[in-house]
Amino acid sequence: MNYTMRERKNRILIFDFGSQYTQLISRRMRELKIENQVVQANITREEVISINPSGIILSGGPESVNSLELFYVPKIIFDINVPILGICYGMQFLVKNLGGVVSSSSKKEFGLTKILVEQKNKLFNHSPKEQRVWMSHGDSITETGDNFKCIARSSDNIISAVMHKNNIWFGIQYHPEVTHSPYGKQLLKNFAVEICKCYPSLNTKSVIGDMVNVIKNKVKKSEKVILALSGGLDSSVTALILSKAVKKEQLFFVMIDSGLLRINECQNVVKKFHRMGIHVEIINAQEKFLSRLCGISDPEKKRKIIGETFIETFFEVSKKIGHVTWLSQGTIYSDVIESSNASGKSRVIKSHHNVGGLPRNNPFKLIEPLKYMFKDEVRSLAVELTLPEEMVCQHPFPGTGLGTRILGKIKKEYINILQEVDYIFIKTLKEYKWYNRVSQAFCVFIPVKSVGVRGDQRIYEYVISLRCIESKDFMTANWSFLPHKLIQKISLRITNHVKSISRVVYDVTSKPPSTVEWE
Repeated sequence: MNYTMRERKNRILIFDFGSQYTQLISRRMRELKIENQVVQANITREEVISINPSGIILSGGPESVNSLELFYVPKIIFDINVPILGICYGMQFLVKNLGGVVSSSSKKEFGLTKILVEQKNKLFNHSPKEQRVWMSHGDSITETGDNFKCIARSSDNIISAVMHKNNIWFGIQYHPEVTHSPYGKQLLKNFAVEICKCYPSLNTKSVIGDMVNVIKNKVKKSEKVILALSGGLDSSVTALILSKAVKKEQLFFVMIDSGLLRINECQNVVKKFHRMGIHVEIINAQEKFLSRLCGISDPEKKRKIIGETFIETFFEVSKKIGHVTWLSQGTIYSDVIESSNASGKSRVIKSHHNVGGLPRNNPFKLIEPLKYMFKDEVRSLAVELTLPEEMVCQHPFPGTGLGTRILGKIKKEYINILQEVDYIFIKTLKEYKWYNRVSQAFCVFIPVKSVGVRGDQRIYEYVISLRCIESKDFMTANWSFLPHKLIQKISLRITNHVKSISRVVYDVTSKPPSTVEWE
């Protein structure tokens, strides 16, 4: 059959060139309810034909198109007669491959920049001629060649957008997928809906249905699945999706008590899932975790040890169960992007215990249905799955537990202190109706002592930091402007009830430059 005559699927195909923003492009498409699929740049010709997209987006990336790291995509993307949009590296890749010139310039653009649209076209419909965009590039297109023409320039007179003279192919130098480009989402909508003729068809029910079908196709009837359940939102949503996809006798929900959990965490989780008709087995591995973490202060080492010990414990449990093939986790995209990019081209920020912390000899195959979802999207799935409201609204809790909220070496004494102060902090936020107004709140134990006064006596005790942030997708975050009187109330309760604390501080650092967690 002539490929160009086949009916297109209602889907945008996104080529990943290693940008940390690639999944944000996919997310914006989901917000527009447009079906999309992210693939690696080395996808085969046959796979592209199988997907049969209505349009193609080439993502940004950290490399230079003039380097030896140049990606090669199947030539068929230029032959199938569908619209193409190149973003940043994707634009340079497109132009260079079709006769243009990309050069390293002394004029580099990073951050907010003004661009002027010089020629009206569908890509910039419903947006002003002059607009602010988010730039992040060193190389620039210096010659468009015979095939492209410039349609927008930046205030530095650098080519910011191009259009092919004969085909429906566009390139833009900036990142429309980030919120710092105010008209970026409109541009992506113009491309997907007006240019590619895709129609909105996605909803949370269909997303869940797709996840269930993927798992059904992966897991054979004879195979068993262990879910690493923490009781947090991500693993809880994963549990309900698994319950729809895999038969009950094949599923084993296991919660490992690492000794790094909050007060009464295991008991509370078991009760919640029991009410949903799901049995959870608790494995007490406190001694194993704490002994291996003894004397370890480097945060990356702590994360690696926790990840390896989790896997080892699951392996021991699986041997008792017998013939377990799959390990399922509630990994979400903010975990993945900080540990590494799917393409392996981006920089590691920190290893998450369930991503970078997994050993190379991991004996299980992985099921991670939420791997490319953002936190607020997971919350939407939770509502669709009728997860109890208290679980839908609960704040994230890292798989490493309190292990990476205790700076430096971990001691049982420190864990007990942190459990107590964290309980007071969260309880007070709930009491004053602030818990659901912030995205995440927790305490960090700082292993230094500060002079204080209690009664008429001088004391020399530890410092606790309160961390409270607001974020939509946890890729970026702002610290929360809690009322001063509320901070004062929390501080008084902690210092009055926890004898080991002499000082409480409040973290006023956003992400970036910090991360959400301190380690």
